[in-house]
Amino acid sequence: MKDRMTPLPAWLRGVGTIALATMVATGCDDPNLPPPPAAEVVAEYYTTPAGLEVAIDGRIVEIEVTQSDRQLRRGGTLWAKMGPYIFLFTEESQRLLEDHAGVQGIRVTTRNSAGRMVSTALLDRDALTDVQWQRALNIAGRARKDGTAQMTLLEDLVDWGEEYTEFEYDTRFHH
Repeated sequence: MKDRMTPLPAWLRGVGTIALATMVATGCDDPNLPPPPAAEVVAEYYTTPAGLEVAIDGRIVEIEVTQSDRQLRRGGTLWAKMGPYIFLFTEESQRLLEDHAGVQGIRVTTRNSAGRMVSTALLDRDALTDVQWQRALNIAGRARKDGTAQMTLLEDLVDWGEEYTEFEYDTRFHH
């Protein structure tokens, strides 16, 4: 699985520790759905240099990422906003949703080094068609590969994320 993911550029590797946990999804208690996969199974989908922890306690997988204060100062509002989407729009997320009907969605939340929420985005399992997933993977892959040199790629990623997720940004990053 790791081999298919676009490697993270050096500027993004310092983003921090990923901790996966799950939250109970509101309105998603369909008894006909299979349970979400075990934590160990979800952890196998996400392989990053920083590592991760997974807990299953509902139907929403929650990924928490710590962004360094230095990165947030350097990249400002744009990097704060794109944080969730760089991790959300991946082949791993797509496969997790395809393989496990018991997962209703994936939420990625970025936090600063003090633990304060910077940004969060929730992608519902049915938000993207197959064609839209391919577009999302393309946009995110280009942003990971060339976003530092071409900031419009990061802007494209934020625009795409805002179109297809429920999102929230810390008030410091609303510009």
